[in-house]
Amino acid sequence: MAPPTDGLSIYGTRLASRLMLGTALYPSPQVMADAVAASGAGIVTVSLRRESGTLRAGQNFWDLVRGLGVAVLPNTAGCHTAREAVTTAKMAREVFGTNWIKLEVVRDAETLQPEPFGLVEAARLLLGEGFEVLPYMTEDLSLADRLAEAGCRVLMPWGAPIGSGLGLNNRYGLRQLRAHFPEMTLIVDAGLGLPSHASAAMELGYDGVLLNTAVARAGDPVAMARAFARAVEAGRLAHEADPMEARDMAAPSTPVLGLASLGDLA
Repeated sequence: MAPPTDGLSIYGTRLASRLMLGTALYPSPQVMADAVAASGAGIVTVSLRRESGTLRAGQNFWDLVRGLGVAVLPNTAGCHTAREAVTTAKMAREVFGTNWIKLEVVRDAETLQPEPFGLVEAARLLLGEGFEVLPYMTEDLSLADRLAEAGCRVLMPWGAPIGSGLGLNNRYGLRQLRAHFPEMTLIVDAGLGLPSHASAAMELGYDGVLLNTAVARAGDPVAMARAFARAVEAGRLAHEADPMEARDMAAPSTPVLGLASLGDLA
């Protein structure tokens, strides 16, 4: 199947694929590389912690990621304050040579829910220093407005808590966010467990999805990556096809006109 038209836009950069894939948790680096290739992902994400950046730890892995031939989106996973996130983002820019940053600031260790106040603060600081920020956030309209006012041109609301595989916990909230920002690039990030979850996000009109655990922890990560790629394509095509509205009552699909009746047998 040919990819859907127009592709994903990230701060003016056009990408052929609307699927973004993480690089953590795979059984081996080779399996990760094979899964990325099978997915056709336009972007891979990679985590850079303050300690590893200082010590240049993980350099071999980062070289492998660079060699995938896919755009790299560093993230600030594990940061709990705006200050931590800003410091990590600056190191990531030096390591990967990109102004893109997936901004994560989390408060709660149980749910890994984004911390809204630190997220907005860090976004403003990073945007002021030339970063192109992709904030990981809840599907809260007020938070989205503040991030957009700060200058974010991409928003990444979660589907469900990271690694949970629950899918789209709040379809109403995601639908309202899409309606509120019809021109903004919106990507569902985190919580997707099945290809059908990704397809559902695309059917809502989202521009892309980002996932990691569902592929990396599958029995066959390469096959699952391929399945997600097809689901994203199917969901986008369905959205572009203007699907029918749901109904409370049945409606016959076979026309009544021309059906045989008892009068015809008399």
